[in-house]
Order: sequence, then C-alpha cells, then structure tokens
Amino acid sequence: MPTIVLETRVDAPRERVFDLARSVDRHVETMGHEERAIAGTTSGHLEAGDTVTWRARHFGVSMDLTVEITAMDPPRSFRDEQVSGPFATLVHEHRFEALNDDRTLMRDEFHFTSPAGPLGMLVDKLVLRRYLRRLLESRNRSLRSIAEDGTADEE
Repeated sequence: MPTIVLETRVDAPRERVFDLARSVDRHVETMGHEERAIAGTTSGHLEAGDTVTWRARHFGVSMDLTVEITAMDPPRSFRDEQVSGPFATLVHEHRFEALNDDRTLMRDEFHFTSPAGPLGMLVDKLVLRRYLRRLLESRNRSLRSIAEDGTADEE
C-alpha cells in the first residue's frame, strides 16, 4: 500500500492547528480544487463518527469521496477513512505534536491503494503518489499560513 508521510512545522499552538485541520470550512478553503462538502457534516468541526462527502475535480473528472472520522484524540490526532469513493482503500492519519514555544509538528500519514489490481498499482507508482503528495503539501502550506496568521482561530 503506498504511503505518503509529511511533517510540517507550524508556529502556532497545537490546539489551533488541530482545530483548523478538522474544520470542514478550512478544508474547502485550503484545497483549491473546486472541492466542497456535499453530504454529512458540511461545515464546522469534524468529530469522531462523523462522515463527510467531498465532491472534487481531479484530472478533469468530478468525483465523490465519503470519509468517516474513525478515531479522535483531541488535540493529538484524528483519522479519516474512505467509506466510499474512487480508492480501493484510503486512510489518513493526522497527528499533532506540541513543540516548545507554542509550535506544532503536524504529521500526515496518507495510505491509499487504487482499484484495478496491477494496473492500479502502476498508476499509484507513476502518477497518483506524486499528485497526492503535492496536493497534501499545498494544503499543509495553506493550513500553516492560516494557523500562523492567527486571525482565523476556530471557535
């Protein structure tokens, strides 16, 4: 199963970064790919047991992805897993480590597999892994900017 691991240092308190990362509204704001929440929890903060269906356009194709928040340990971590969508499997672990001076290490572990067996594995290796890494890196840069700005504190 391909795995993408990202570590992003954020000059903001862990609680703020955690809340921004689980905010549906901030997710829409930071994705920039015509992505929106269309079902389930469509605004506010995601909590354990919540589901959200995202509609996005990638590679010129509109697709829906429904995930469930399957674990939540505020403000340390949460996990979302695909319930239905384009992947054979998708699990995204979000972890937040408090560092000195109100700084946070945000760690993403994104596990995925495409459908279609060997062909899907080839697509994962040649295209999808790089594409998803760039997408997650871009989102993390946006989240970091919002968190460090401090004007968008979540309630």
